[in-house]
Amino acid sequence: MSGHSKWKTIKNAKAATDKKRGALFTKLIREITVAAKQGGGDPDGNPRLRTAIDNAKAQSLPKENIERAVKKGTGDLEGVDYQDVVYEAYGPGGVALMIQALTDNPTRTVAEVRAKLSRLGGNLGTTNSVAFLFDRKGQIFVEAAALEEDAVMEKALEAGAEDFVHEDDAFIITTAPADLHHVKQRLDAAGLKASQAELSWIPKSSVAVTGEPASQLMKLIEALEELDDVQKVDANFEMDEAEMAGS
Repeated sequence: MSGHSKWKTIKNAKAATDKKRGALFTKLIREITVAAKQGGGDPDGNPRLRTAIDNAKAQSLPKENIERAVKKGTGDLEGVDYQDVVYEAYGPGGVALMIQALTDNPTRTVAEVRAKLSRLGGNLGTTNSVAFLFDRKGQIFVEAAALEEDAVMEKALEAGAEDFVHEDDAFIITTAPADLHHVKQRLDAAGLKASQAELSWIPKSSVAVTGEPASQLMKLIEALEELDDVQKVDANFEMDEAEMAGS
């Protein structure tokens, strides 16, 4: 089973606590601010911002928080200067990790990431030590309930998707990175509302992990994603769902 998409489902269930929901809101706000800074404050003319706002609304981020984040990005309100950073690493069981962050202080962030890796059985790699094991893709998640698979697949392919799979309770639509926002807009227009849309590192092959390394890997990924600066972690593992959920 796919580690990344299955972990996303379990992680969302774990994020129900107030503390983790607050951390999720922080990450959503940061992405909105960066998107507005890079492409302007008009969602209709800034696909990354449109997607960031849609993702935030799907997680019930209050409207005033969204508007404030946009204004900080455009400079209408004082804000922090964030930059995109990707760290490459290996975790327990030889699993490759792509760690995406938005930070105002890369020196601080890399120190925090390295500390988590060292404490939980991982190690930080150099540039391109891990990236070659992944493809950069867009992914759009659509809740499958009450939707007919063939009809959704047809709309996805017509919208320009590269791939389409039905996994558990979601349809996962894969796009070229540059096509993510365009495909999502076409799906929206066709009445298919995404629960999440993002750029991801998709593994070309997977590493099976069981037992203690599996437990340690889940603790490491969760610890990394709890860091304020880390937006998400992609990894190339396969794991039994019970072990994943029990982390």
